[in-house]
Amino acid sequence: MADNTPKKLTLPLTEEAVCGLRAGDVVHLSGPMYTARDAAHQRLMELIRAGEELPIELAGQVIYYCGPSPAPPGRPIGSAGPTTSYRMDDFAPEMYALGLRGTIGKGNRSAHVRQALMRHPGVYFVAVGGAGALLSDRIVAAEVVAYPELGPEAIRRLVVEDFPVIVGHDCTGGTAFVGEKRLG
Repeated sequence: MADNTPKKLTLPLTEEAVCGLRAGDVVHLSGPMYTARDAAHQRLMELIRAGEELPIELAGQVIYYCGPSPAPPGRPIGSAGPTTSYRMDDFAPEMYALGLRGTIGKGNRSAHVRQALMRHPGVYFVAVGGAGALLSDRIVAAEVVAYPELGPEAIRRLVVEDFPVIVGHDCTGGTAFVGEKRLG
């Protein structure tokens, strides 16, 4: 059974930190991470496949599948809830192979993403869908760092403090999703 005492991790993530997590663990993340959704992933993959430099460093990073709403006055960001992760499943394995350590979204992931987490130690975190306004309270800074023309789907660098997530899939093949079997 998973330990539900929140584990506090500082971003970016090390392989050691990722390997210490198990499916079902509650985690509070603090530090810098990035947002990216479908359109940004497509552009990143075009650069990766062309052997060109990326606008962000992937090694050790966490990508939050999120398209936040505009920031209200006095706030760094608007509502920032997770989007459905499976839409990024075609991109995730290559990104984990380049050193990405974690992704955050909602919903289950495919077997090929889970296998990538095992091959290139990584983790898939789940954030609570429908709680975007509450999650945005944990974001202390936000800036667009790539693809501003994509609006809410631009890549943003967020700085978070005690951002609450649950380990959905770990690097040992474990899963927190009911009905899913452990891999490996």
